[in-house]
Amino acid sequence: MTVDRPRAVRPGEELDLAALGDYLRALDPGLAGPIELGQFRAGASNLTYLLSVGGRELVLRRPPPGRKAKSAHDMGREVRVLRALRGHYPYVPEVIAFCDDPALLGSDFYLMERIRGIILRKNLPEGLQLSREQVAQLCRTVVDTQIGLHEVDVAAAGLADLGRPEGYVRRQVEGWSERFRAARTPNAPSYERVMAWLAEHRPAEVGACLIHGDFRFDNLVLDPEDPLRVIGVLDWEMATLGDPLMDLGASLAYWMQKGDPWLLRLMRLQPTHLPGMMTRDQVVAYYLERRGLEIPSFDFYRVYGVFRLVVIMQQIYWRYFHGQTRTKRFGRFIWLIKYLEGYLERLIKHPPR
Repeated sequence: MTVDRPRAVRPGEELDLAALGDYLRALDPGLAGPIELGQFRAGASNLTYLLSVGGRELVLRRPPPGRKAKSAHDMGREVRVLRALRGHYPYVPEVIAFCDDPALLGSDFYLMERIRGIILRKNLPEGLQLSREQVAQLCRTVVDTQIGLHEVDVAAAGLADLGRPEGYVRRQVEGWSERFRAARTPNAPSYERVMAWLAEHRPAEVGACLIHGDFRFDNLVLDPEDPLRVIGVLDWEMATLGDPLMDLGASLAYWMQKGDPWLLRLMRLQPTHLPGMMTRDQVVAYYLERRGLEIPSFDFYRVYGVFRLVVIMQQIYWRYFHGQTRTKRFGRFIWLIKYLEGYLERLIKHPPR
């Protein structure tokens, strides 16, 4: 079965292999020798590389170059979450080392063991075919994996102080609004009506738990021998304590489906179009039933999730606009950002029923 593989390193995102080699040899003499380096295609936020050295495969994560949003790209915090969850959530990779000396590679970074497996992106990888029934089973497994995270005993894991769940919804709305205004470029729309609606329609928290912040198919690793089984959850940069429905809303921002506007379907980054996949409404209903929750409407969380995605794209586009990254696909984000303002305003006025 197709195992996820890296590509060549993107221009402007190279690593100092000589300095990295010295660090690895000091860390473990078994990691001496030439380094074969690749970069995983994801990584619009933090950058993720595969290092093959000394007969081992390690994954290196580091922040992107250029200006960064305040409190974002905290490698030390991500390492803390990964180490704490070992033994409490069976899908986290093992951290090998954390380096907080920016003199080495220009930023903090950490190394972890690679989880070899299948990562689903826009379409199924070559050689993987799933029936409608298998797709439905995989879909349930993915939602169950998120539910399992939301049910982790954070006190037992030593993460009870990771965040401040009280007032989480308010802080998220205010925080993402502030980040959008700070990253807005002259060619971006204002989103002021959307931000005002979110501020006015904040629901009370339904609870507090450990949330991932970016839980989606391409942050999951599937077993190559059994692609219906999740063996890894990646990219813990945004993990914190907060409202689980905010986490679900953020996940469903990526969940494109049949019947969505054509431009929205062009944004699809994961195979949620496959026959057998739940719709967004079905995911919500399944999640609420499994967790014994009742809410009058999911509309707020849906709008919040899409707006949050807009802010992430705008922050990345800000770097492109100011020449801090040369990745051409980031330059196309502005067209999606412009489209999604109208989409969200229509969603606010006429929510689907």
